[in-house]
Amino acid sequence: MTTTEYDIHIKGGTIVDGTRVPRYRGDVWIKDGRIAQLGGRAKGGARQTIDANGAIVAPGFVDLHTHYDAQIRWDPWCTISGWHGVTSVVLGNCGFGFAPVKPDFRERSMLTMVRTEAIPMEAMRQGMTWDWETIPEYLDSLDAAPKGVNCIQYMPTASLMIYVMGLEAAKTRPATNAERKEMQRLLHEGMDAGLCGFSIQRLGPNSVQSDFDGSPMVTDTMCDEDIFALAEVLRERDEGFIQITQLTGGLKGDTDDLNFQAMLAEVAQRPILHNVVSASPVDPSIHRRRMEWLAKCNAEGKPVYGQGGTIRTGFVFSLDNWNLYDSSPAWREATTGTAEEKLAKMADPALRERIKRESDSASELFRQIQGGVGGPPRKLIVQGVARRQDLQQYVGRSREDIARDEGKHYIDVMLDLSITTGLKAEFLGPDRGSNGEYMAELIRDSPYTFPGVSDGGAHTKFFNGGAFTTDFLMWLVRDEHRITLEEAHYRLSALPAHAAGFRDRGTLREGAAADVVVYRMEDLDITPNWVGEVVHDFPGGEWRRVQRAKGYQSIIVNGVETFAEGECTGATPGSLLRGGRG
Repeated sequence: MTTTEYDIHIKGGTIVDGTRVPRYRGDVWIKDGRIAQLGGRAKGGARQTIDANGAIVAPGFVDLHTHYDAQIRWDPWCTISGWHGVTSVVLGNCGFGFAPVKPDFRERSMLTMVRTEAIPMEAMRQGMTWDWETIPEYLDSLDAAPKGVNCIQYMPTASLMIYVMGLEAAKTRPATNAERKEMQRLLHEGMDAGLCGFSIQRLGPNSVQSDFDGSPMVTDTMCDEDIFALAEVLRERDEGFIQITQLTGGLKGDTDDLNFQAMLAEVAQRPILHNVVSASPVDPSIHRRRMEWLAKCNAEGKPVYGQGGTIRTGFVFSLDNWNLYDSSPAWREATTGTAEEKLAKMADPALRERIKRESDSASELFRQIQGGVGGPPRKLIVQGVARRQDLQQYVGRSREDIARDEGKHYIDVMLDLSITTGLKAEFLGPDRGSNGEYMAELIRDSPYTFPGVSDGGAHTKFFNGGAFTTDFLMWLVRDEHRITLEEAHYRLSALPAHAAGFRDRGTLREGAAADVVVYRMEDLDITPNWVGEVVHDFPGGEWRRVQRAKGYQSIIVNGVETFAEGECTGATPGSLLRGGRG
């Protein structure tokens, strides 16, 4: 008689273990949340057998740049990412989050996330139950919440500064010595409770992601000394890491921005996660310079890793919830406030003229941002007109084309359609093409880069970055054969887990946590592709745009299957990994 020794037996798959070891055919046995045996013959049977014949068996993916801080409270699996094989996420990126927070600042903290990360307000109001003030209380609450993925948590630096200094002071001046010491104390307290480090967004006074009132986020103009004070905590503890979003060419210029990050790595003596590195479809010097900089930093003992923006996806947006032109003061003014205020401002001839001037003579930074979120405004295509039959003649046409026919400026075309539809006219960034050779070079040819920057949980009405894992495998491994399967899984799991301090995650080895994906390479797909579909599945009836995954036979978190053939099992075996452990 065969005894039941194991929980899951993954049978006959091709194992790619995340360490770059060549793939091999074998079985995987899982017991008590861990990988009990790889290959060979097991001692007994299993309660569940997954027939992986013809499938790849690999470590679950690690997504280091997400904003699921709110969504994880009502969606334990952190979809979109959870559908696409992600089994571990990092929360609190860019310095934004919900702790520490005084009770009377809860509403304002949610308003910030409405603007800077475009998370729907009503979903947060109905989907979050506030039972914390301090970081230790927040982590206890997160620990107790059901989770379908593992997570680790940064100290959101903006929240920390506001908690210690107050909002107005945090936005207008450096911290005093006493305030710095208090922030250091709270970071120590948070690290003791299980934080993994701290995060900041540093985009300058004309931040592309501004606060609810249009002013820069607290960390956007944060002085060097305040940041270094927090870095000293990590150095003293010799643990944790720092995530920084800083557009080069923004606050001080390309060279100064990179020099600051190198200095930060030297002060902290801990890893810096640099966001974001990307590959231009036409100019390889852009990513090659960044790769050279990463190599130089690490050669000098300054650990810096580059998170690559690899996803191929489109932007469909309307001006009722759009925030990614905020580095233009005129655009920022037009898109802040209530819907009625926005409509009035967009009709103001003087403000329109300012928008036109700033769009026509855009700074290099603004051009980079526009290119990254759909392309130049004149090239955007009218995707929808709120089902207005009298406006259907505009659908499918570029704003530049409409402007030419009607003798208008392309900005007037956008604003007129937006006003006529109550801000519901939708604009699509045309496919600007992607260069597989350059993208593969960026990821494959530097020891310090990995794909990611999903922004999962943010910009939910117009971005689908959570599908980056599936897109990466389809595009650069299966279709263009530019990256080997072994290299891909090292970059999707093992390297980001190492950079972010995850313990026992990112590889398949005996004794490690059983976070596993089983998928059929030939069946991998993203549906619907390019811009996704609208679903109303957020609290309060709020909607989002999603892209689902095909080809994943099984997704396993801590030894429990969370998705089987794309269907959620309802299991919530995820853990808060305090200090990366668990």
